[in-house]
Amino acid sequence: MRIIGGKYKGRIISTSRNFSGRPTTDFAKESLFNILTNLVDFEEMKVLDMFGGTGSISFEFASRGCMFIDIVDTDSHSLRAVNEMADKLGITAIHTIRADTFRYIRSCQKKYDIVFADPPYALEEFQSIPDRVFNSSLLETEGIFILEHPKKFDFSEHAHFSDHRKYGHVNFSFFRL
Repeated sequence: MRIIGGKYKGRIISTSRNFSGRPTTDFAKESLFNILTNLVDFEEMKVLDMFGGTGSISFEFASRGCMFIDIVDTDSHSLRAVNEMADKLGITAIHTIRADTFRYIRSCQKKYDIVFADPPYALEEFQSIPDRVFNSSLLETEGIFILEHPKKFDFSEHAHFSDHRKYGHVNFSFFRL
């Protein structure tokens, strides 16, 4: 797994030996960030990476100059690997938070321009994630929520849904406040 664009392009992302998740493919990441490049000024963005895992998406945001990136995950081994990688690259914009993502959403007082979620596909509460985000105060006005999901989910009827993109087996649904 590598960083596919920006200042740290080509750098290999170190992960925890215990990590057993499904990282976003390079092809899907490149496509996602091509879309975002046309929508936002990365240097102005505050980002929340829910279910952060390896931090792969957060490193892409940092590589493009985002000012502030919070990564929430319950796995201390993964977060330690993210912190070590951020230190190795000299990235100070990444902040890791070991917490249950749903509890974090309920208690968070910060606002973000972009919220990205790549939850485990087998997560029982998967379908409720967009509602949980929009029932919180996580997003800034005109903020973007991006949910990575398997094809079995269709969010097109959600009140805040704006777009859907498919890249191989990876699906992204975009939502706007």
